[in-house]
Amino acid sequence: MSQTYLAPSPENIKHLRSMDLSGPVVMLNLLRFNPEGGRETYTKYGQAAAPFLSKSGAQVRYRADVAATVIGGDETWDEVILVEYPSIQAFFEMTGHPDYPGNIRSDALLDSRLYCTQPERRS
Repeated sequence: MSQTYLAPSPENIKHLRSMDLSGPVVMLNLLRFNPEGGRETYTKYGQAAAPFLSKSGAQVRYRADVAATVIGGDETWDEVILVEYPSIQAFFEMTGHPDYPGNIRSDALLDSRLYCTQPERRS
C-alpha cells in the first residue's frame, strides 16, 4: 500500500516558508475520505474552519467531486478543492492558530494532497 498523507511534514513547511512567494496563493486540495463517515466529518471540519478562512481573507474558489481519473495511476480522489489565500502568510497564520480544527480534517480523511500554487505572472 502506498504512503498516505494527512498533514504537512516539517520539511515541507520549512521548504514552503523558504520560498519567495508574494501575492495570492491557491491551495489545491485532493481528498480521499474515510469510508466510515469521512465526508460527514469533513463537512463538520468545513463548518469549524469557516471562521478561520474568513478571518484570513481566504475564499473557496472551487469544490467538486472527482468523477474520474483521466491521466494518472491508481490514485483515486473523492473531492478537489481550490482555496485562494491573499498571501502565504495568511495561510500560515490560519493553519498555525492554536484553535484551528486540523484534527477534524485528519479524522475525516484516509489520504490527501495539498499543493501550493501561484497564479502565473505574465509580463
